[in-house]
Amino acid sequence: MTVTPTNLPQIDIAIHTENWRAIYSNEDALHSICEKAILASGKIALLSWPQMAELSIVFTDDTEMTGINGEWRNIHKPTNVLSFPGDDIEVGEPAGPMIGDIIFAFETIEREAKEQSKTFKNHLTHLLVHGFLHLFGHDHIEDLEAENMESLETKILASLAISDPYD
Repeated sequence: MTVTPTNLPQIDIAIHTENWRAIYSNEDALHSICEKAILASGKIALLSWPQMAELSIVFTDDTEMTGINGEWRNIHKPTNVLSFPGDDIEVGEPAGPMIGDIIFAFETIEREAKEQSKTFKNHLTHLLVHGFLHLFGHDHIEDLEAENMESLETKILASLAISDPYD
């Protein structure tokens, strides 16, 4: 049975580097950002998941992300976010009990936020939305997929009072 996205999945957070604690002094602050992004994504993108679903979120650094990116994508450099779906689902299908994993690299996100003149929190929220949509089959490989995904991200972020990240 799937439920409306007013019910959060269980969000398991792991902080693998102290850089995150320099900005977010406790896990509760990160958890709050995650909850808001996930609820808004579920509501606007019409995502669904089982009542007892789980989501794993890892906050790490560029060094660890380089290793993960190399192992899974054969790209030996860091990236801002990686998503690993629990199941292979198509857009519009509900997630299974393990929605998936989302991993963030601190230094890359910090650098991108500065380069794009965004706050760290807003950029992280955008990447949370982006990574979460990937877990539900959304992608940006083809032009039409990219347009659809970017449109959803923009609507979700607007609901969180965050300006269009693609503007």
